[in-house]
Amino acid sequence: MDPHLLRTFVTVVAEGSFSAAADRLGYTQSAVSQQIAALEADLGAPLLGRRPVRPTRAGERLLEHAGPLLLRLRAARADVARLSAGPRTLTVAAGPLTLTAGTVAALAGVTTVRVAGAAAAVALVASGEADLALVDGPAAPSDPLNLPEAGPLTTVGVREEELVVVLPEGHPLAGRAGLRLDDLADAVWVDAAEVMPLDRLRAVARLDGLRPGIRYEGHDPAVAARLAAAGHGLTLLPASAAPCGVRVPLVAPRIVHRVELVHAALPPGPAAEVVRALTS
Repeated sequence: MDPHLLRTFVTVVAEGSFSAAADRLGYTQSAVSQQIAALEADLGAPLLGRRPVRPTRAGERLLEHAGPLLLRLRAARADVARLSAGPRTLTVAAGPLTLTAGTVAALAGVTTVRVAGAAAAVALVASGEADLALVDGPAAPSDPLNLPEAGPLTTVGVREEELVVVLPEGHPLAGRAGLRLDDLADAVWVDAAEVMPLDRLRAVARLDGLRPGIRYEGHDPAVAARLAAAGHGLTLLPASAAPCGVRVPLVAPRIVHRVELVHAALPPGPAAEVVRALTS
């Protein structure tokens, strides 16, 4: 399968239009149509409906494979390029909850920090756009995070921290010594996908519920904590990242906030020194 044709197919689906995809890719519309026709002939199945432009059942199945395939191709190119790369800037992709004072102190030599969710941070390392990724999320103690497969990358645990439920003053549960998540399944939660995604929390806790309330689209955990403290919904944060509100430890299920470091093969140099500083 020609990866150029696959990339064109993904772009047409994303844009919902042959002409918009042509503009984005720098092709003519007829060239895009010819590439889609060639891909359909290669796979022996129609991939796109034309009016409106949307994937067929076969096209939807191909989309499931397309993202990981294209990422692996970018990862292969980046991995080979690293072998011959000379001195360059050092970029770290990091989730907002990973950047504690101790972590930031270990970033000597880093020139750029890009805030990104776990999947996006891994993809940035795989594609060579970042040298290291600090990713995080809820997990059972000592269990690795469930990260997307993106080629020959190394993942190392950095730390684990207790999680606390952030409540407003005067909340009926504010005086508890600890809280069980299943007792809070019907509560309204701050929907902060870039800080503590509710879908990931449900998956790790094997729990339904956790009704989303106010949506916060930023990256700052302190804002999520302030929203919870103001009564807009509960939130779950590492103890060190909750500067306000009533903080009650989560006692069941046994879940911690886990941080991992992701990197490709590294030659001796600043990136390797940062890895040593973060994992020692």
